[in-house]
Amino acid sequence: MAAFRPDPPRPITPVAPPSDTPHGVAAPVARVIEAFRRLPGIGPKSAQRLAYHLIRMSEAEAEELADAINGIKQRITLCQICADITELPTCHICQNPNRDRTTICVVEEPLDVTALERTRAYNGLYHVLHGAISPTSGIAASDLKIKELLQRLQNQQTNDQVTEVIVATNTNLDGEATAMYLQRAISPAGIKVTRLARGLPSGTDIEYADDATLAHSLQSRAEIE
Repeated sequence: MAAFRPDPPRPITPVAPPSDTPHGVAAPVARVIEAFRRLPGIGPKSAQRLAYHLIRMSEAEAEELADAINGIKQRITLCQICADITELPTCHICQNPNRDRTTICVVEEPLDVTALERTRAYNGLYHVLHGAISPTSGIAASDLKIKELLQRLQNQQTNDQVTEVIVATNTNLDGEATAMYLQRAISPAGIKVTRLARGLPSGTDIEYADDATLAHSLQSRAEIE
């Protein structure tokens, strides 16, 4: 079973609370505030509100929250096929016999799988890279699940031949670099490599769209049906 690769541990030091933590805060509370601040999207004020909400919680509720957090770290692993997060050796999507096994959608993170599944517009399989190639951040192709994707394409069964790989990486510089790398690595095998179309989102006025979005919209234009 593939082991889930956690983020590197970051020590929490309750001895010296952050400078923007209110003076007079008890050390255990300051430690919880600092722990919440390490979460993405949580600022100092939000961290303080969450910490004091924990104080108001009953002991049973606090223990349930702690057990849920521990359960994630102890029970979650990576799917042996697509590298999505799961608690089984193979995730429910890869196990589903009704999925289209001729198409694989490559995404950067597990949250991208959730977003695409919400659309109910895609019925193929997935492959999660767990990041994107980023020279500025020191992330190379070897740091991602690209080798596993190529091996997956190479070892596929005759009756489940993949005919298309959809690259659904982000449209920033790192995502584009990753998409280009995948295209060059997969195309020689005779498998079609496509990219998600980019353009104007629904409800957008053209006058407010940026130049790059308008350019991609023109390049990705389609016939009206």
